[in-house]
Amino acid sequence: MNKTINLENILDLLVAQDIVEQEKASMISSLVSAQDRKNLHPIEIIANREWTNKSQADQVISLDFLTDWLAGESGLERYYFDPLKMDIASCTSIMSYAYASRFKIIAVKVSPEEVLIAVTDPFNMEWKNELDRIVGRPISTVLANPKDLNSYLLEFYSISKAMDNAGSNQDQLPGSLQNLEQLIELGNLGSVDADDQHIVSIVDWLMQYAFNQRASDIHIEPRREQGNVRFRIDGVMHQVYAIPANITSAVVSRIKIMGRLDVAEKRKPQDGRIKTRSPDGVEVELRLSSMPTAFGEKLVLRIFDPEVLVKNFSALGFEKRESDIWHAMIDQPHGIILVTGPTGSGKTTTLYTSLKHLATPEVNVCSIEDPIELVEPSFNQMQVQHNIDLDFASGVRTLLRQDPDVIMVGEIRDLETAEMAVQAALTGHLVLSTLHTNDAPSAIARLTEIGIPPYLINATLIGVVAQRLVRTLCPHCKQSHSIDKFEWEALIKPWTTSAPDSAALAEGCLECRQTGFIGRVGIYEMMPINDLLKQEIGNGFDLTKFRKVAIKQGMQPLNLSGAQKVAKGITTIEEVLKVAPPRYDG
Repeated sequence: MNKTINLENILDLLVAQDIVEQEKASMISSLVSAQDRKNLHPIEIIANREWTNKSQADQVISLDFLTDWLAGESGLERYYFDPLKMDIASCTSIMSYAYASRFKIIAVKVSPEEVLIAVTDPFNMEWKNELDRIVGRPISTVLANPKDLNSYLLEFYSISKAMDNAGSNQDQLPGSLQNLEQLIELGNLGSVDADDQHIVSIVDWLMQYAFNQRASDIHIEPRREQGNVRFRIDGVMHQVYAIPANITSAVVSRIKIMGRLDVAEKRKPQDGRIKTRSPDGVEVELRLSSMPTAFGEKLVLRIFDPEVLVKNFSALGFEKRESDIWHAMIDQPHGIILVTGPTGSGKTTTLYTSLKHLATPEVNVCSIEDPIELVEPSFNQMQVQHNIDLDFASGVRTLLRQDPDVIMVGEIRDLETAEMAVQAALTGHLVLSTLHTNDAPSAIARLTEIGIPPYLINATLIGVVAQRLVRTLCPHCKQSHSIDKFEWEALIKPWTTSAPDSAALAEGCLECRQTGFIGRVGIYEMMPINDLLKQEIGNGFDLTKFRKVAIKQGMQPLNLSGAQKVAKGITTIEEVLKVAPPRYDG
């Protein structure tokens, strides 16, 4: 290829390689405006035409296709941006925005040994000699999608500029504490000074970035020299950004203002809520929790998926058998249904989806929660407020006077709450609640430990469901693989379920950021309480014996539920073994 990239040169090559018809190439050269030639990369202009490959009719000549093609022509490695693996501060420190945008290049990896530069024109190295002198270490180049590079170029340098400007504003004051007090005063007035617009920009970017990356939680963690920002994505934590300590304080204050927390109170934990919009314009709720630490306040923002309440039970991971059992339980007119599992196992999603299903115009659904996790207009929600002695037990007592049909209790934590839940069930109400136990049979042990007599458990308990979340394989890159028989036996032992012929694995791709996983789905252990199980509860409860009886009565343990997902190519054996409790002795 000629050492200059322009539209005509690329079209000539594509025609010569039988990818584009000569007529189309001749037509586009005359039709493209001078403005497009100036603002768009030549392969962007071609990709916008959405032509099909002359040699392969089912292949669209997309920007991704042309980027791969150009990488092959130039001999450079194709680079895929993964912002979570980039140190934005280091990358933007290598060169100015003006220099980077002039040559359409950006540093994507900086180490003491080497600097990796992503380019869009693999033959224009006019910038290299000057940059060699500046960085003083070897420079390697890779080729990136021009549209992605321009987007990240603007985003990364904008956030770096906001950090720099915020830092310089902080440095104008005698100390970060005084500046923090100034921010507090501004917060109390309900306004933001123009000098602090950079802090607003940083917070806005963090939230929008989290929405784009499908994060479920944002963690802002103060340290001695800097603050760390981490996202939890599909259950796994990712380092995102390191913010100078003084800017971290201002960011924390800004978020507390947004969540209507007491900005001056830094000694006590606080909870709040923020409602905003995603880049797509969808309303998103965030639950905010602050906690004092050695170096300042740590914040966690839990992001609630706005699509949670429109999911059906199959989208949550229910197999047909599990869905039938669950519907049989929640369709009962009265009694208690418990959902168990550790924090972050999807219990709230299961309960909200079920309440949404139950909340018809003919039914009065009420909840008492700590806190209200997602505001839903189709049922009545009340929040626990310990400062005025409104706890779960008193909340249920109040709800019983509100003529409810269905009551959701956020969590049964103590005897008083459990007694009120039992009372509600005995007086003809359907009660749904959660417990923190490893499996479904352990919920019975927990209730007896709290102090509920076995006869009341038998009289009110409809069933218990234990659940976990497993990561789901990326549909874009998963492929069928032969299954490891030893791993399969480790998963299903001591039960004898024959191994499937094959399972699925994902190598990783651009869509899943090379992780091989996108999203999560539930695995479930369904334990409806029948007469035989009631007999075991009443005859001096023994957990080990009860568990064996429950399995004989058809309870399918969590790892067997996970095995079904493995057999269907939804997840992997390793994912199920990671979250399922230790297997039972047969």
